[in-house]
Amino acid sequence: MAKKNNKFHLRDIILLALVGIIFGVIYWAAAFMYNALTIVFTPLKLPMMGNDLTMGLWCMAGPMAGFMLKKPGAPFLGEFLGAAGEALIGDQWGAANLISGAVQGIASELGFTFTGYKHYDWLGAVSTTITTTIVTFAWDWFRNGYNHFSGQMLIIMLIARFISMFVFSGILVKLITNLLQRAHLIKH
Repeated sequence: MAKKNNKFHLRDIILLALVGIIFGVIYWAAAFMYNALTIVFTPLKLPMMGNDLTMGLWCMAGPMAGFMLKKPGAPFLGEFLGAAGEALIGDQWGAANLISGAVQGIASELGFTFTGYKHYDWLGAVSTTITTTIVTFAWDWFRNGYNHFSGQMLIIMLIARFISMFVFSGILVKLITNLLQRAHLIKH
């Protein structure tokens, strides 16, 4: 049995750069949705719901890079480059995006790690959804003060985040990569 080549080649680097650029723009635009949702939920004393409902959108680059390249390190690099692109465009969080991108990239990478980098199917999508939900929620526990919310509110926020993560970083990413495979733009 031939050993799989996990080295990044020029084609892989170009794809990672494109993922970073495209998702940098998407992430920059997502801030407007985040801000709008935060405004809507603030009178209800739920401003952080804007964060949880959009988190899946901000974590798409990692799984996309993972499904496209099928190599260890691709999910981390895709997510980190997307965050760097967003910061370079000039969003409201600036260089702090690099820390968030690293956390989100590690979270996405974990999902593929737990499947042994062998499941680039719906199991891989669910695995990366779960790990990214848990790791980013733990990160927000410290960064955004989630530890000050009641247990009931934390459960609601965690469920909202999981749904967002599953819809955007799971279902949508998997469907997009399936279309790219059918169009023969990426390998099966």
